[in-house]
Amino acid sequence: MFSSSRVRRLFPFLGWPKPTKVLLRGEALAGLTVGLMVIPQGVAYAALAGMPLVTGIYASMMPALVAVLFSRSVRLSVGPTALSCLLVSASLAGMAQPGSAEWVALAVWLSLIAGLLQVILGLVRFGWLLNLVNAPVLMAFTQAAALLIIGSQVPSLLGFRGDLSDFIQTPSINPLSLAFGVISLIALVLARRRSPRFPSVLLVMLLAAGLSLLIGFEGSGGAVVGALPQGLPELYWPDWPGFRELRQLAVPVLVITLISFLETAASARVDNARHGAMWDQNQDLIGQGLAKLASGLSGAFPTSSSFSRSALNLYAGAQTGWATLCSVLVVVVALLLLLPVLHHVPQSVLASIVVVAVTGLMKPSEFVRLWRISRVETVIAVATFAITLLSAPQLYWGVMAGVLMTLSHFLYLRLHPKIYEVDRFHDARFGGRQATDSGPVINKTYAFRMDAELDFGSANALEQSISNYLSKHPQTQRIIFLASSINRVDSTGVEVFMRLRTQLAIQRRLLVMVGLRQEVEAVLRAADALPLEGVSDPYIVLFANDAQLVDFLAAEQTTA
Repeated sequence: MFSSSRVRRLFPFLGWPKPTKVLLRGEALAGLTVGLMVIPQGVAYAALAGMPLVTGIYASMMPALVAVLFSRSVRLSVGPTALSCLLVSASLAGMAQPGSAEWVALAVWLSLIAGLLQVILGLVRFGWLLNLVNAPVLMAFTQAAALLIIGSQVPSLLGFRGDLSDFIQTPSINPLSLAFGVISLIALVLARRRSPRFPSVLLVMLLAAGLSLLIGFEGSGGAVVGALPQGLPELYWPDWPGFRELRQLAVPVLVITLISFLETAASARVDNARHGAMWDQNQDLIGQGLAKLASGLSGAFPTSSSFSRSALNLYAGAQTGWATLCSVLVVVVALLLLLPVLHHVPQSVLASIVVVAVTGLMKPSEFVRLWRISRVETVIAVATFAITLLSAPQLYWGVMAGVLMTLSHFLYLRLHPKIYEVDRFHDARFGGRQATDSGPVINKTYAFRMDAELDFGSANALEQSISNYLSKHPQTQRIIFLASSINRVDSTGVEVFMRLRTQLAIQRRLLVMVGLRQEVEAVLRAADALPLEGVSDPYIVLFANDAQLVDFLAAEQTTA
């Protein structure tokens, strides 16, 4: 039997507050604001993903509904995002023709597999795995992706039919398309600065559609959205692509899973912080994964949480998941009634919507700020940025390279722990410096601390550091190990510790352990690496704290 708390954890919507007139009035306003924004964005992002434009609206409906029902962070806006759509386009480049039935089927497989992977990770509580992409790598990849997105929209913005490579070879500009695109771009930028809550994106799209119809833009050869199928999406199940194609989707699925959930994390942390609550990343993984499954079964592409729309939802006053239900209702009404109006929207207007949306991702000053924090991480970020640009359209290799470099740096730090020689003993307080070739501060004594766990990564470095010191200072009689910073020891650490203790005993040197944590001491005693309690050993002494060590050294100096 499931407990009530267990049921509410699996089905978070059961904990929503009961709707009241006052609550629904505010939630409806927030839902309307987000719904009016997601409709034009969904169409524009579908074009970025190379998908039929109506699938952008499909991806704004059922995925948002499923996500809000099964996620813990209920005020996030789930649907199409620029980054996830670019990843879809990059992942499928060369495998099919954009917009074709094969392309749609492969995009759906991306959504289904990534969604299933996220659900499994959430159920087994493995959300921590997604922390493999650290902030500098994500920042660099996002900025490189933003540049690629803007570049990909240049042909459409200028009214050119074709992709960027064709445009570079044979540039051709449609003056009317250029006018529509540039004016829309300026209007959207000004509107976002002055009134971010106003549905300026939808208004610009509707005005452009009316003007396009009035001047006969489509008849003169201008590129427009065209006819979109009305009605709710039908259940879609893609044909089996074959194992060869699925193998090609393996890396893109991993990257889409990582990046899309990191987009979710960016919004979820802000949302939960405002409530003073802890973020349940595993439940949100389940909700986001189910949203991707719903998107795929609707015939659409992988979805994610939009930081800009989620921020707008909070800004508009959303308090609960009822706001998202209202925004879904707005999308349903648009899907049934508004699509004929979108027929005449120029493609250059869609391009301007995408460009304005991603300009917020461009933050070159972040590299300067990162340089002040960590030079190594800055190098990793710059390399990620460059690899992402150079590997386009397979830009997901930029993320993989960044993750590999980050893990390599992490492993290097674990294998080269900082070992400090203690240079002061007074008032039970110790100051340290990096181990050097200088002689001991206290006669014939080497005191040090290591800021790391005593495990397979650091144990050999510790043994090597002590051996090097003793070879240069053969008169040393005492080795003082300030062990309070050691909070874990593994089997390799135990083995190295026992070997050090044996060698020091053979050399008739005293090993002094200070501040050994209880859990570490328990492991060492279980392995017979420490003398039994109550049994003295002439070559090893244990002190519980620094004060006992100070008294011991004072007594030693007095005796001497």
